[in-house]
Amino acid sequence: MAREILTFILLLIATTVTWAVNLTYQNIYLQKLGTVLLVATATYLVFEILLIKVGSSRISDKRTRYSLNKVFYVLSIVIFLIVSTLLVVEDPSSLLVTLGIIGAAIAFALQDVFKNFVGSIIIMGGGLFRVGDRIEIEGFYGDVMDIGLMNSTLMEIREWVDGDQATGRINLVPNGLVIAHTVHNYTKDHSFIWDEIFIPVTYNSDWRKAINIIMAVITKETGEVTRRAEEEIERLGEKYYLSRSVTQPAVYLKFTDNWIALYARYTTDVRNRRVVNTQLSKLILEKLETEPDITVASQTETITVIQQEPHEESEPEKRG
Repeated sequence: MAREILTFILLLIATTVTWAVNLTYQNIYLQKLGTVLLVATATYLVFEILLIKVGSSRISDKRTRYSLNKVFYVLSIVIFLIVSTLLVVEDPSSLLVTLGIIGAAIAFALQDVFKNFVGSIIIMGGGLFRVGDRIEIEGFYGDVMDIGLMNSTLMEIREWVDGDQATGRINLVPNGLVIAHTVHNYTKDHSFIWDEIFIPVTYNSDWRKAINIIMAVITKETGEVTRRAEEEIERLGEKYYLSRSVTQPAVYLKFTDNWIALYARYTTDVRNRRVVNTQLSKLILEKLETEPDITVASQTETITVIQQEPHEESEPEKRG
């Protein structure tokens, strides 16, 4: 807060000095500079100090406070440019024509820059994602760390690391991607996802007992997440048209050429998918290993080698 107060004081001093010099020398350029500084000082006071530092500090949620501060920042720049232009320029109509021509040329030359700027407005205004959300867009996976005017900063996940865990790299994703590409948000309105574990058992195994064991494990270990998922599904139904989704754990069966495939389906927290998957896999394997009539299958191949006996060479014919 001290830095913001010091900046405001410096702007106020610069504005006062400029207007004092203008009163002495009566220069049109000093008058315009004083007007611009006055608008900058007022904008800084309203947005940076009153709204961002004082107003936003009362919001307890960090993500909401951060997003609101970004919106105030963009609005302060836009308002400063518009008000300064209207006060400084004497003939707004001619200015609009000039700015239209210049703007068209700049927009053509810097179309990617404008696209990214428009994308940032869409992200903030449309609520596509917020800081802290886990998203995927155009092959970029990660947790949103910052939403800027041109780019969004992601802590990368996946790539060479399995299980949706961080790689340590930071990705700068152009905001313009949201205009023409689909944004996948893992945490926009709920905190869970569905996950599956594949367990193959042999055909001579007691597959009914295996299903009961797997169901008992995943029901016990994911009970809390399942209850929370049901509550979040209910809230989603109030906001969107949503068919009833089954959040309870389930085991699905499929026949293959080599084994009976069992798929354990359950809900888990978005950021704990790998941890929960590992924990459940370990518990299921430990339980199945104690059952003599259940065998976890593995793919085997039988290679048959056919040996061909060598042919006896015939004696050469005698010619008389």
